[in-house]
Amino acid sequence: MKAFRPMIILAVILLFVGLACSALTGGGDTPTQTIVTEEPVRPVDPPTTAPEPTAVPPTEEPTEAPVPTESQPEARDFFVEEFDSNFVESDWQSFTLGTGDADNLAIEQQDDYMLFDLGDEDLYVYYMYAPYIYEDVSLTLSAENRGRNNNNVSLVCRMNEEGTQWYEFSVESGGVWFLYAVDGSYNRMDNGGTNALRQGRDVNEYRMDCVGDEITMYVNDEKIKTVQDTRYLFDEGFVGFNISSLNVLPITVEVNWFEISIPE
Repeated sequence: MKAFRPMIILAVILLFVGLACSALTGGGDTPTQTIVTEEPVRPVDPPTTAPEPTAVPPTEEPTEAPVPTESQPEARDFFVEEFDSNFVESDWQSFTLGTGDADNLAIEQQDDYMLFDLGDEDLYVYYMYAPYIYEDVSLTLSAENRGRNNNNVSLVCRMNEEGTQWYEFSVESGGVWFLYAVDGSYNRMDNGGTNALRQGRDVNEYRMDCVGDEITMYVNDEKIKTVQDTRYLFDEGFVGFNISSLNVLPITVEVNWFEISIPE
């Protein structure tokens, strides 16, 4: 019995030592350590296009003042057109009538006059002042015949905007005159002859007063006639003049000046 006591004592000591170690380590199997690795955060790529602006950026101040543009002179109503350096071509509009070919027409502004060269027969060239519409008005034209003595010089008042109606006082180079009311056709209101016209290569003045329902005509300050219109009664419109060829060429007329005035 005594022989087993030391062994029992040794076994008890070893048992206590093992329990003590187990208590210190938590008992059971030794735990394994788990290492958690995180994926690296990838930076966001920048946008490939710039975002839309939320406001209009201010404009930069110009470094130099802009050069002012030349303003167009104001159109005149009652005046004398002398066709010189102050002539504004855009204020005038032209058109042709008759059977003549307009390709054979030349209109040139010279030093202080307009030169009309009509290279075909039966060609009627109208030159109208476009900025204003007139009611009562007086028109005077100074023209010189520089070609054959076979042409017409005319004054026009109260042409409507469509260019289909007007009054026309027309004087042939031989002294025969006509007054027309144009309304789809040339309606003769009156006609006659005058000795006041200078024939051949000379300068003449033509005048036409359109007042109310009366048309009064002059050549070189000599009154020809007053005609009352009781039928057509055109009341307002554009004004201008006409240079026409008949059946003899060449027709060259120099228009020196054209006056638009208030009737006396």
